[in-house]
Amino acid sequence: MATVTAESISSELQLFGITCDEDSVLEKMVEQCIYNSMQVDDMVQEWVAYSVTKSRLKLTLDTLEQFEHEVLNKNKSIHSFRKEETYNRTRDIHSLQEIIRAEEEEENLLDSYVTPAEGSQKRALSTPEHPRSKRSTTLLSSPGLLLSPASFSPSVTPSQKYSQRKGRGEVVATFGAVQGTRWFGRKSPDSEVQVELLEGPEDTLHCSYKYMFQRLRDVRNVLTEKIEDLGESLRSYFKIEELSSASLPAQDSITVLGQVCCDSNGKLNTQSVVLEVGPEQGGQQVPVDLSELREYSLFPGQVVVMEGMNTTGRKLMASKVYEGVPLPFYTSEVKHEMAEEPVNVLVACGPYTPSDSVIFDPLLDLISIIVRDHPDVCVLMGPFVDSKHEQIEKAQVTETFDTIFSRCIDIIVEGTKSVGCHLVFVPSQRDIHHHFIYPQPPFTLPNLKDQAQRVTLVPDPCTLLIDGVTFGLTSTDILMHMGAEEISCGSGSDRFSRMLNHILTQKSYYPLYPPAEEVNMDYEKFHLCGQMPLTPDVLIIPSELRYFVKDVIGCVCINPGRLTKFQVGGTYGRLLLQRSVPSEDSRRLSPCLAAQVVKI
Repeated sequence: MATVTAESISSELQLFGITCDEDSVLEKMVEQCIYNSMQVDDMVQEWVAYSVTKSRLKLTLDTLEQFEHEVLNKNKSIHSFRKEETYNRTRDIHSLQEIIRAEEEEENLLDSYVTPAEGSQKRALSTPEHPRSKRSTTLLSSPGLLLSPASFSPSVTPSQKYSQRKGRGEVVATFGAVQGTRWFGRKSPDSEVQVELLEGPEDTLHCSYKYMFQRLRDVRNVLTEKIEDLGESLRSYFKIEELSSASLPAQDSITVLGQVCCDSNGKLNTQSVVLEVGPEQGGQQVPVDLSELREYSLFPGQVVVMEGMNTTGRKLMASKVYEGVPLPFYTSEVKHEMAEEPVNVLVACGPYTPSDSVIFDPLLDLISIIVRDHPDVCVLMGPFVDSKHEQIEKAQVTETFDTIFSRCIDIIVEGTKSVGCHLVFVPSQRDIHHHFIYPQPPFTLPNLKDQAQRVTLVPDPCTLLIDGVTFGLTSTDILMHMGAEEISCGSGSDRFSRMLNHILTQKSYYPLYPPAEEVNMDYEKFHLCGQMPLTPDVLIIPSELRYFVKDVIGCVCINPGRLTKFQVGGTYGRLLLQRSVPSEDSRRLSPCLAAQVVKI
């Protein structure tokens, strides 16, 4: 199919004496052409015929929506497969095309024998309740069948609430100077975006590893080293001359380094704060009185330096807290000039199915957006096969989890083949088919074949370099886990900014200790592969909490939300990046020009 553009549609409309100067209307028609695999002249002719029958409707967004509902959707229903047995086996592209032709001939034959009323009643079975199921065959041809209902269970149906969702395409969070006409990838085919892991081979996971062999002594050593490393940074940054023992009585003010803990297995509160000091200061736990502090924000596992009095040796009366020091940003040894065109990055986080259905309708919607916007890079984070999905928990699927995952990846790779965007796959501990451990090794996809060069498989967590811009990535919901444990007083910043600041200044993708019950932590690997080597330019940190885009100490932090929220549609994120050149006064300029969170 020839390239569809707003200019070509406008030119075709003028042949029929229709003038349209509204970019939004032309972009809508471009979208409809792509969704329905139609040529420009066919689309315009359909519209002219429809508008004439409706007393020459004016071309607006509302009338286009009506046109899509009454004409385009009905045309697409002809291509949907009504026979259940066609879903029960995987076919190659040639056999699928034969089936499509046979179905079209059968539909045309039936239309010649039924009255208009009967024909409309027959088509109503597939519209408008299940619009995505119809679109799967025309949008993605054979890959669409890979995620058909019978692939999972012969009785499943698409989610009604998801198909009836409102606010599609609505922008719910913004950052920077957003310009609606710029959310497209680079136009030049020679402008290939470089995507690679920032860490060296010894600092990141490239394959699976043996876990569940931790010894308490090894965990203790990792925690001790963390206290010492962060403590050295605090001492150097705040120019602290000497650290004292927290357990010895002292009549003067002392300065103590340690890790915040809770005195029991319950949730941290103002009365249960304990400071566990490092071995150089005695290695003991000392209760902390926070009543004299006007401002603080603490959570279990946080390494801090506290000033205060401990006249009895049994309790530290804190008067000041030093909480953390940020790492420097990435600087390349090679000098680059500013890129002419910005890089468009799309970010989405699973689950990719509604909670009341195991059909990947939201994923197909996301692919249609990728086809429309042509992003340069798509960062897709798990879960892809969600262990928390009700039907998966009850084993109401007919195939193995690995098979479902392979089909999910196939439809993503094949569906975006025409776009040529670079795909980054990030696993999640909720991926039921993958290793349940943190840090989590990357997926293994041996069947990518000729598409392997545009796919990057990364672990969780990791630091990624996209065209000279650093991305921090983790699919584990540290914001939810930390938010349940953090206590604060008198802090002027909002809750999200506080927690993000903790993550960046504690130099860890998961600074909480002990971790949440759902996180299976391997501390030796985490010490090697779960730390932040620097402050990323962009931090992607998906969470069940509300979506946001925030600038925290120079790092653009984005929670794109999840693509589905229970039975309804969720959100995804997109960013415009441009590698910046240092200004004359050496001030750092953020490479993130703009960012948005958008409803699917």
